[in-house]
Amino acid sequence: MKGKIAVAVVLVLVVMGGLAGPKVMQFRKLIASNKEMVQAPEVVSATVAHEEKWQGTLSAIGTVTAVQGVNVTTEIPGILNVIAFESGATVAKGDLLVQLDTSSEEAQLRAIEAQVELGRLTLVRMQALRQDKTVSQSDLDTADATLKQAQANADNIRATIAKKTIRAPFAGRLGIRLINLGQYLEAGKPIVSLQALTPIHADFSLPQQELARLQTGMNVHLTTDTYPGREFAGSLTALNPDLDASTRSVGLQATFENADQVLRPGMFGRVEVLLPEEETVLVIPATAVLSAPYGDSVYVIEPGASQAGKAGSVVRQQFIRTGHARGDLLSVVSGLKPGEKIVSAGVFKLRNRMAVEEDNTLSPKASATPRPSDS
Repeated sequence: MKGKIAVAVVLVLVVMGGLAGPKVMQFRKLIASNKEMVQAPEVVSATVAHEEKWQGTLSAIGTVTAVQGVNVTTEIPGILNVIAFESGATVAKGDLLVQLDTSSEEAQLRAIEAQVELGRLTLVRMQALRQDKTVSQSDLDTADATLKQAQANADNIRATIAKKTIRAPFAGRLGIRLINLGQYLEAGKPIVSLQALTPIHADFSLPQQELARLQTGMNVHLTTDTYPGREFAGSLTALNPDLDASTRSVGLQATFENADQVLRPGMFGRVEVLLPEEETVLVIPATAVLSAPYGDSVYVIEPGASQAGKAGSVVRQQFIRTGHARGDLLSVVSGLKPGEKIVSAGVFKLRNRMAVEEDNTLSPKASATPRPSDS
């Protein structure tokens, strides 16, 4: 029995060896062919890191604010009788906006004006009688006080009527109407937003270490995503005398003409204060930078041997620290030297020590002031 089992085992091993032998040979040939394969160099665009003179700037994030802006409200309650404006209209200072019902106050005013007239006549009569010693000085003083009290009551009614006649406190542009004709308005109820848009402010802040470099009158540029490619010019008009104790930053305010009124209060913007001096910076295209959670890097092109042993170019990943941006360009603070050649397009397909081949025929030229032909 044992002999039969041994013969069966031998037969199985012979069959398995016959089947596995060709497969082993195939795997060996495949491994050998892979070793002989040489990956073609990646085609990339390249540029040389170079130095340029850039005017010094201090950058910050700012918010556009109106020089004057209010939500028009009513000081005293009443029924809305007249709406004298349209939503979005431009108004001058003193233009009528709304009129509340003043019929009750006008009736009271007529009654009090009659009392004023009576008091005036009484005072004149008392003055004549006093000259004849017919009445006492006390009677004359009482008549004078009565007249003044009636005049004060009339002025109080006129002030109430004036408060129910709501006018524009300054020139500007109105927002969307928040009230309806015939509506009862509580005191403090918003009626409409009124904003003065010409000129306009931008509020921002900078760290305390920059305070010594700042002074009013400096040129300021503002850009916003609302109008890409457009730069608004203004000037630095105010610096806070105190610093924010929590952030150690100084608050600043720039003023822009905004003649076309395209900047609106509440807009987000990027503000740059232009310093009088120029600085030398190392410049590379923004497309050359590979951003990652662990830092920004570029690929430096160096002479090196390919996998086949042929002389060519390879890339070395180099971590850098970037500074300001200007158009398509970035300044490099550290990690790169002037004259080093780097990959300017195609960085996402590269890895360290990979062979590359330079081709700049299709790569657009980076510029600090890009002007696309279809913009």
